[in-house]
Amino acid sequence: MKTGPFMKQSPLMILSTTALITLAGCKSLSLDDAMSLGAQSLQAMSLSDADVKNLSNQSCQQMDAQSKIAPANSTYTKRLNKIANSLGHNVNGTKVNYKVYLTKDVNAWAMANGCVRVYSGLMDKMTDNEIAGVLGHELGHVALGHTKKRLQVAYATDIARSAAAKSGNGIIADLSSSQLGNLAQTLVNSQFSQSQELEADNFSYNYLKSRKINPEGIATAFDKLGGNSSLLSSHPSSSKRSQNIRNRIAQDR
Repeated sequence: MKTGPFMKQSPLMILSTTALITLAGCKSLSLDDAMSLGAQSLQAMSLSDADVKNLSNQSCQQMDAQSKIAPANSTYTKRLNKIANSLGHNVNGTKVNYKVYLTKDVNAWAMANGCVRVYSGLMDKMTDNEIAGVLGHELGHVALGHTKKRLQVAYATDIARSAAAKSGNGIIADLSSSQLGNLAQTLVNSQFSQSQELEADNFSYNYLKSRKINPEGIATAFDKLGGNSSLLSSHPSSSKRSQNIRNRIAQDR
């Protein structure tokens, strides 16, 4: 089916329109307010690298503050440090820092500033090689710009829901504690697209190979997760992703 010119809206236009509709449902806005909010939603999608790093730093600090972090002498931390040393602490120019959250949840995530967090529940479930595969995947989201795009969308959504967006200063310089908490949770819980997940899987494969690490752990990690973790709560399925890695291993033999 062909689409007319009025149906070909860019993602930025759609996001801006959605933001205005969301706010309009909550309060009465003047035309100037609406125009200001629309402009700021578009601004959020073009955040500078410095803005992205700053917001990522604040979001990561917020998550650290509300989580129980494994101490330096913990077996979890020592184990993660060993794995991290094999992966390196820099990906495409972004310095990476790793920490373990002590929780039974099975999860891991990364932010655009290189903040990588692994949950002890995941470490209990996996071998070192499998953890390296998961972390390689998370580093892929950072290196490929997925985490930056996710932050832009999350921040634009936060602007649309916040009365603070009506300030005349464009991008909000200082988020309130509640706003920052919402942004951090959105970043951790939001999902990547199917193509982004596969791109990150393939990045992990190539990255582990370049570091002389067996990429089989990526596939077996997906086997263990099986869709019962927020890491795999969206498509593509874990079986498809593990098979993709095994196909690549077979091709390289």
